[in-house]
Amino acid sequence: MYVQDYEVDKPTTHKGYDLNKLTAKELFDKFGLEKGTIDFIGHALALYDSDFYLSQPALELVDRCKLYGESLARYGKSPYLYPLYGLGELPQAFARLAAVYGGTYMLNKPIDRVVYNEQGAACGVVSVGEDGKPAFARCKQIVGDPTYFRDRCAAKAKVVRCIAVLSHPITPGNEASSQIILPQNQIGRPNDVYVFCVSGSHCAAPDGKYVALVSSVTTRADLAENLARSANEELKDGLKLLGKVDACFYDWYEVLEPMADGRADATFISKSYDATSHFEQVRHTGWVVVDGCLARGPLVSSASAGFS
Repeated sequence: MYVQDYEVDKPTTHKGYDLNKLTAKELFDKFGLEKGTIDFIGHALALYDSDFYLSQPALELVDRCKLYGESLARYGKSPYLYPLYGLGELPQAFARLAAVYGGTYMLNKPIDRVVYNEQGAACGVVSVGEDGKPAFARCKQIVGDPTYFRDRCAAKAKVVRCIAVLSHPITPGNEASSQIILPQNQIGRPNDVYVFCVSGSHCAAPDGKYVALVSSVTTRADLAENLARSANEELKDGLKLLGKVDACFYDWYEVLEPMADGRADATFISKSYDATSHFEQVRHTGWVVVDGCLARGPLVSSASAGFS
């Protein structure tokens, strides 16, 4: 296979194609791939959430497909890794690692406001101390999600989703977990629909139960008025894969993005979760935040009480 054999530093594996100049569409055309195959490769393997990539250099497409293939070869039935007990284990793991390097966690503490110095850079947050009085936690820079900084973010899209509880798996092979991506072109929608399912084998549900998530980007304006009906209409292609449902819950939210990169005011804001269930964009957002933080220096903070 071309993708499997391709290595950037070995021109003999390039077959005469300069992937920094050749677009993804042109590369597909070189191999005569039909539209359905292109949709599968671009959305299910390379994990693109739109067809914009087709007009971009093909190198990233090839790198993404190689990553999928190598991950599948390494881990067996699936290229994906999912933590036991759910995604809540990720911040817990971060907390333990931060503690090793001298980090301090303030659990279940509200953030009343962010404090900025005369230069307009973040220098700390006001919270509540153990004595119930206002306390000031000092820092050199702040990292946070958009819900803390609504005035510094803009809404770029809306995500609608359904969380369903099932008593059966959703795949013909009865796998304990699954991820299904329905490419937009295959279902006649402007956006992909994502279906994700985990079970008791991940310690994310009781034995014999399964939790499925169906999500997509939407442009509907009536979500607040009739969420259940709107969600069912938007997610119908994914919902019909679930079969009999014990219970389901609907939700929608805006995807917020920071209006600045944070380097000027030392406030680094992540992007809201998008509709994808594989977290590819979350990984990218994380690296953007880390790069910004490192550009200003190491994250070193200390706390002092008594601020008013």
